[in-house]
Amino acid sequence: MKNDCIFCAIAAGEIPSFKVYEDDLVVAYLDINPFTKGHTLVIPKAHSQGLLETPDETLAAIIVRVKKVAAHLKAALPCDGFNILQNNGEAAGQTVHHVHFHIVPRYGQEPIVFENHAGNMDELKALAARIRL
Repeated sequence: MKNDCIFCAIAAGEIPSFKVYEDDLVVAYLDINPFTKGHTLVIPKAHSQGLLETPDETLAAIIVRVKKVAAHLKAALPCDGFNILQNNGEAAGQTVHHVHFHIVPRYGQEPIVFENHAGNMDELKALAARIRL
């Protein structure tokens, strides 16, 4: 591996993977530690650490491929729906520092667990004012 990035090595064909889609920009392959059957990663071939470091034009092109692969998974599996996940930084669960999108097929009434942290309206109003663009 030229830069010690496992996803770069997968994109270059140096490490085997179960590819489901590939073009000049991206590779999509099955996650080897899937959340559900058909859990697929979509990665750009060119290294970029995360969402904020990836050029806008590249992100726009990647999301078109994510949509294409997700539509194919939904039809081919078939699944009832899917989640698109994209983690940035270790605190967000990013374990490989190469921008990537997870397509997680969902079947029936599988539980999706996210913790709900209800805030009061005054706190939400202050937070919105602080972070508004």
